[in-house]
Amino acid sequence: MKNHLTSESVCQGHPDKLCDYIADSILDACLSIDEYSRVACEVMATKGRIIVAGEITSRTKVNVRETVRTALSESGYNPKEFTISVFLHNQSSDIAGGVDTAMEVRDAEGKVDELGAGDQGTVYGYATDETPTFLPLPLELSHRICRTLDEQRKNGTIIGIRSDGKAQVSVEYENGKPKRVAAIIVSVQHARDKNLDTLKGEIIKQVLYPACSDFPFDAHTRILINPSGRFVEGGPGADTGLTGRKIMVDTYGGLALHGGGAFSGKDATKVDRSGAYMARMIAKNIVAAGLAKRCGVAISYAIGKAEPVAVNAHTFATGKYDDEQLTEAVLTVFSLKPSDIIEELGLRSPIYSLTSCYGHFGNALFAWEQVSKRYMQALRGELEIHD
Repeated sequence: MKNHLTSESVCQGHPDKLCDYIADSILDACLSIDEYSRVACEVMATKGRIIVAGEITSRTKVNVRETVRTALSESGYNPKEFTISVFLHNQSSDIAGGVDTAMEVRDAEGKVDELGAGDQGTVYGYATDETPTFLPLPLELSHRICRTLDEQRKNGTIIGIRSDGKAQVSVEYENGKPKRVAAIIVSVQHARDKNLDTLKGEIIKQVLYPACSDFPFDAHTRILINPSGRFVEGGPGADTGLTGRKIMVDTYGGLALHGGGAFSGKDATKVDRSGAYMARMIAKNIVAAGLAKRCGVAISYAIGKAEPVAVNAHTFATGKYDDEQLTEAVLTVFSLKPSDIIEELGLRSPIYSLTSCYGHFGNALFAWEQVSKRYMQALRGELEIHD
């Protein structure tokens, strides 16, 4: 049986990704001064304007406008062309109270302090053995293309390309395994005088070939470069950007489930971010341990409560054990309380601007991307006990 799966990614200067990068840069600036900062920062970018809004509680005030200017410059834009408006206030005392002292602590006197979840909702993690990063191949290739486009722009190898751009890859699967690259679409902003035929040749040679080196496209792959024609006007001047509007790019390319919350601009007490990171780590370790070829992990939280209200591991009929056994092993091996997740993954550090482009998963620099022999052995041991 054959089918096609498709995912996209976007470049650093895409308007939505620009907003994610600004929001996470503000979060990092807060954490650099106060690791216990509470941040829920939203950004909107439109022609000539950057609007920052949300809730920040920190022991020291951050120069938000200067942080925005730096992020604009690093994304390939001229900060002098933007007016920056800031509308920030402290986190709600009601939310802060529920996060600072978990429901379990409030209900049982004498227990140690415990963080409650900063929001309700279900988060999802996913892993597949079809790539070294344990990500779906269409998404992995799309990320590589966008990352390479940005590198070519920054080092000047391809002259005349600008910050805004995106890529989309369709892969043909046969009996559930990647067979060939069916289509590649690349749209990239360019200078007014850039010859489009030259641009197409440069992108194929200097972007697509390196990005697809270990899973090459063939003579029958459909390649479309700037299929709309000219792409001179781009960035926020052409398309308004918002934080959290590229959640499929951030996670699994639409090829796995995603919860209701976005990631960027939120500190780790918001479990729609930290919980999703933990769910990814669990799924990845399950697949890396050879317990399944594909795995999804779902964790549901209630605001103000430390322990999740529901957990489920699902292997899509590729597991060596049934899903119920695997879920029980996950609950035994991993602590899913927000405070333990934050400690395990080092989530009070200013690492977040690095996550904001090319997806939050797949980068070996991040703690939630580490494959742990300790966890793999513990999972195997729990499953063998109950087998």
